[in-house]
Amino acid sequence: MKAFGKLIARYKFVVILVAVALLIPSGIGYIRTKINYDILSYLPDSLETVYGQDIMVRDFGKGAFSMVIVEGMGKRDEAKLEAAMEGVEHVEEVLWYDDIMGLDIPEEMLPERIRKIFFHGDATLMIALFDNTTSAESTMQAIQELRKVVGKQCFISGMAGIVTDIKALAMSEMPMYVVIAGALSLIVLMLTTTSFVVPLIFLSSIGVAIVYNMGTNVFLGQISYITQALVAVLQLGVTMDYSIFLLHSYETAKQTIEDREEAMGEAISETFTSVIGSSTTTVAGFAALIFMTFALGRDLGVVMIKGVLIGVICCTTFLPAMVLTFEKAIEKTKHRSFIPSMDKPSEFIIRHPAIWIVIFLIVIVPAYRGNNAVQLYYNIDKGLPDTLDSAIANRKLAEEFNMSNMHILMVDSQLPGKDKLRILDEIEELDGVQWALGISSITSSMIPEDMLPRKLVSNLRTDNYELMMVCSDYSAATPEVNAQIARIDEIVSKYDPKGMVIGEAPLMKDLEDVTSVDLVRVNTVSVLAIFVIVMLVFKSITLPAILVTVIEFAIFINMAWSYYTGVQQPFVAPVVVGTIQLGATVDYAILMTTHYVRERKGGLAKREAVLNAHKSSVISIITSGLSLFSATVGVALYSNVDMIKAIVVLLARGAIISMVVVIVLLPAMLLTFDKVICCTTIGMKGCAKG
Repeated sequence: MKAFGKLIARYKFVVILVAVALLIPSGIGYIRTKINYDILSYLPDSLETVYGQDIMVRDFGKGAFSMVIVEGMGKRDEAKLEAAMEGVEHVEEVLWYDDIMGLDIPEEMLPERIRKIFFHGDATLMIALFDNTTSAESTMQAIQELRKVVGKQCFISGMAGIVTDIKALAMSEMPMYVVIAGALSLIVLMLTTTSFVVPLIFLSSIGVAIVYNMGTNVFLGQISYITQALVAVLQLGVTMDYSIFLLHSYETAKQTIEDREEAMGEAISETFTSVIGSSTTTVAGFAALIFMTFALGRDLGVVMIKGVLIGVICCTTFLPAMVLTFEKAIEKTKHRSFIPSMDKPSEFIIRHPAIWIVIFLIVIVPAYRGNNAVQLYYNIDKGLPDTLDSAIANRKLAEEFNMSNMHILMVDSQLPGKDKLRILDEIEELDGVQWALGISSITSSMIPEDMLPRKLVSNLRTDNYELMMVCSDYSAATPEVNAQIARIDEIVSKYDPKGMVIGEAPLMKDLEDVTSVDLVRVNTVSVLAIFVIVMLVFKSITLPAILVTVIEFAIFINMAWSYYTGVQQPFVAPVVVGTIQLGATVDYAILMTTHYVRERKGGLAKREAVLNAHKSSVISIITSGLSLFSATVGVALYSNVDMIKAIVVLLARGAIISMVVVIVLLPAMLLTFDKVICCTTIGMKGCAKG
């Protein structure tokens, strides 16, 4: 590795030119990477609700649908509007009451159960059906075009509208995430480094690594908007340490090696060895996300593993070349560190280990309970600004038509008509069901089926399946609607064992079931992976248990904070944050423990060993914690997308909590369990007497 380091140092200008040139294909790849804004599309294909949606697209030629509320229009104008909407590309059909009876027949002649579906006061309801899924680019384009067509008198609700608004909001905010994270990181680096040029070089190196990572996402086909929003700030926060370590290694090497290129070669070699070990725990945290059944975890995990590895490569190639190129500027802008000496706080912390152990024992129980009791929400649009077009439309739908959700029933088209009617009648008796509509319910109201328009029948029936619609006034992702869906499923299964209940609310119910299992699985995998890595690093059984306990304690406090302050978290937050906080901040504990083990093996007594380890690592731990905090806190304050905001709030808070817990609790643990550590760690048995 030293030979490679010397090669990088010798050809520094070539390295910089190649690195800059690679930004071009990376930028093209970044632009061409498709972004998925539909969280529900990451549910496994094996679910009945997902399978049912695929059948909808395949057999009926329809995927997403939206409710369109029209206010203050006459029937003739509404008919013209319907025709204009059907003229929009990717709008397959628009269902309205004229699809049941012509405009020449007064609405008063419609059966009451049909009339209340389509009319309320001066408001009329239409159902727009699209030829693709909710998250398809074509569907979102159709929504945008429909909004232009319908004007201010009409409101387009449904998940397709929500996804379209999320896309617009995220696209407008994402560039600022990087700007804010970079600016705050620059401030932290100015305070923690000893040169005004070094922070700019660090950010340039990490920025190049981020562009490479984002550009290579094109090979994945697509990534989620959450991954797109988080990857830059996470990569900035978790890989900053690598840059700091390289510069520190270079400064140390220069003290004994006069030749700058040779000193940098030594620094690159030492940095690569140390950073590979450090990045392993971070990669393990992200790798645990790959075990999620909910594919969003795999999406984020793969991209961030790639980001960490690219960060290591840039840290040992592009960054050294930049440091050597701008070394004179670095020297000219030297200044003293603005972080004061931490020797006295270190001595106080080491002198009173019992205090921190007692605090740990007092806090651990409520922290654990709070962590397990955090309230999660699964409604995709929760937390979005209420001024969005989709939010306004959804409120209108709930207020004027008592409709919060529409479930789709998919039954065998050969099922006897009387059984289909019984299904609809029994479902209408359920709490929270406003109406249930199907061909059978229309024809049962003195209208023969052969009098129904072909358009209506073809939209609701194929050779294999028949669709029915159920209006619910329960909001999605609530216990009430989940219980309602379960009862509807029972009724459908009674008459058609292969019948399915699909739609947005059933998808969100499956989302809750899937991610609840994922939470346990991913946390278990991440803890075991980190435990094994730390065990191999230190060749110890006790040390990994102590280090994992310390960081898990910090995670418990972080999540419990949300519970005791009454803050609901999006379903994905505890899964993602738990693994990232563990993988990224356990490095703080590893750093201090490495110094402790070295000092004990060197013959120092336990108190002196812990004190020296604390003094030599506390500044680095503070710098690391502040780096992750600064990269995330600005985004937390700026973002209006609650799914993103919640995650970065937890990460920012978690960085500080982990930093504090490692600084005060870990040394107390090392002192308390020193004898056990020495007896259970290879190479330390002789230290137990010290």
